[in-house]
Amino acid sequence: MVRGLLKNLVSKSLSSAGKWQQQQLRRLNIHEYQGAELMSKYGVNVPKGLAISSVDEVQKAIKDSFSGQDEVVVKSQVLAGGRGLGKFKSGLQGGVHIVKTDQVADLAGKMLGQILVTKQTGPQGKPVNKLYLCEKMSLTNEMYFAITLDRTTAGPLIIACSKGGTSIEDLAEKYPDMIIKVPIDVFKGITDEDAAKVVDGLALKSADKQASIEQVKNLYKLFCESDCTMLEINPLAETSDNQLVAADAKLNFDDNAAFRQKEIFALRDTSQEDPREVAAAKVDLNYIGLDGEIGCMVNGAGLAMATMDIIKLHGGTPANFLDVGGSASEHQVVEAFKILTSDERVKAIMVNIFGGIMKCDVIASGIVNAAKEVSMKVPLVVRLEGTNVDQGKRILKESGMTIITAEDLDDAAEKAVKAASSQ
Repeated sequence: MVRGLLKNLVSKSLSSAGKWQQQQLRRLNIHEYQGAELMSKYGVNVPKGLAISSVDEVQKAIKDSFSGQDEVVVKSQVLAGGRGLGKFKSGLQGGVHIVKTDQVADLAGKMLGQILVTKQTGPQGKPVNKLYLCEKMSLTNEMYFAITLDRTTAGPLIIACSKGGTSIEDLAEKYPDMIIKVPIDVFKGITDEDAAKVVDGLALKSADKQASIEQVKNLYKLFCESDCTMLEINPLAETSDNQLVAADAKLNFDDNAAFRQKEIFALRDTSQEDPREVAAAKVDLNYIGLDGEIGCMVNGAGLAMATMDIIKLHGGTPANFLDVGGSASEHQVVEAFKILTSDERVKAIMVNIFGGIMKCDVIASGIVNAAKEVSMKVPLVVRLEGTNVDQGKRILKESGMTIITAEDLDDAAEKAVKAASSQ
């Protein structure tokens, strides 16, 4: 349920633009093997495992960590759910396999360096640069556990279900009574009573209740001390030796806490992210790639959403959300254009700037220099208003470049859609 709500890097808000109106969610996502290592440090039971990045590492990993074991679980490490049911572009079915130890090297060769497509990656998929080799455990009962932040109670919320290991979203829809929610007072912290409610909701069959309560408290401690925005375990499982084990894990962290969570944020894997978003972040631009044909450059999140709305209203679709902020430099504007023009789907670019702190003449200079540097091959529509707007318009006019100017937002959107459709 939590994974379904938080799996994307953008949150969708209701508007006339429907799916196109989106805003960035700032949080770090880490791989399963990294999450398991972090949980282990907090005393949470996790399967024995080891991450590898090449076939050459397989034999040593098997010898050092899985000696005497007949089978090993091989898990693709991509930042997306649905790996087990995913499919590699090479044709190999499944991103998670249980195989004999002498078959791991062969399988690793077929998985490493390949692109895995799951229900959460989109058709482009994600590269598998690491595999997580785990011991095969005998699981007798699978449950669901998560901690997230709840606006209603203004604090952490633990969500648990006595059934797990499958789509919790479907389960919550069909059997909502099976889902229990335990809000935690952020000032008091988790109590034994809170943890006991969670354990009771999990309906354990064999694991010791008191030991399980301690596991829940350890998970909550990890959530708070690591500045998590979400911690999800599906499944949280009981084993044949009566242990409660986190058999899978997904953790997200608040980007605003990066200054005090340096070790965790050093785990960031940019190979799993949209390269355009990575490039934008390096120059302090807020960028989210979409699937449309009109590239947008706007200052201010509210104006960006309004711009995407009106593009949609005129029959077009935005190719991105790009907010250059209220004080972008000319260099940032140039970099923004490089990112926009790197998208092959973009058939026109629309710039919509309302100059307050941001001055229109600075934007205009950046636009002209950027257009020259990237050799603009698509129509450019510009609407400027606000501080130094006359100077800005003069700079555009005297540039000698083919720039379509607009008087207002409606005019700009109409011209951008028309320009894109003519390409």
